Amino acid sequence: MADLASAQTWSAEGYEKNARFVSDLGAEILSWLAPAPGMRVLDLGCGDGALTSRIADTGAYVVGIEPSESLRVAASARSLYVRRASVTQMTFDAIFSIAVLHWVNEPSRAIERMRAALKPAGRFVAEFGGHGNIAAIVTAMRAAATIHGGDAALASPWFYPTDREYAALLQEGGFRVLRAGLYPRQTLLPTVMSGRFETFRAPFFVQFAERAEDVKQEVEDLLRPASCDASGHWMADYVRLRIEAVAV
Repeated sequence: MADLASAQTWSAEGYEKNARFVSDLGAEILSWLAPAPGMRVLDLGCGDGALTSRIADTGAYVVGIEPSESLRVAASARSLYVRRASVTQMTFDAIFSIAVLHWVNEPSRAIERMRAALKPAGRFVAEFGGHGNIAAIVTAMRAAATIHGGDAALASPWFYPTDREYAALLQEGGFRVLRAGLYPRQTLLPTVMSGRFETFRAPFFVQFAERAEDVKQEVEDLLRPASCDASGHWMADYVRLRIEAVAV
């Protein structure tokens, strides 16, 4: 599963076009973080830095971690301090993460590393895909894979836990959970459904080679009755897991 997830690539231009809603809608959880002047914050998977900039604007000292070169360049252009890999020999008052941890298929290891990066009583605030996230989209993609002899596992390389499941992992990893919940959020897409496919799950369609566009159209056709309104606006059945915990 880790190999499937790592096949994903990112483009700052594509993200801006097809996925700006991720940071726009995720901004609400900044109130959970409550950044303040002098606070040391690690933004795990900062993307193009849209929310990282808002944290920095409060006077907090923020470091971004972003493995994608394209997104890291975009974040650096905002005058942010962004690293490709984990920061060593530094401890933070808080770790913040939006729409990243569902890409991590070794959650216990990630939690261990996050705990090590926090000072005692440091806080962890995150939002990411939770149980049931994009269930309709994944089901349609799996159906297409079955019909065309593709690898259905490529439709969903993500880790979408329940709030109870992730809370238990945090508790095992040295955190006390303050609040956690699943938040269904039917989300209007800025472009057509194929734009979402292009940005978030291109590896699934690549496997079909010259048939890729036809398979993409079939998946859209399967989704259209439930996910597209009469005006041609596409929706995605998002479920977000929000969680706040403190290192003990």
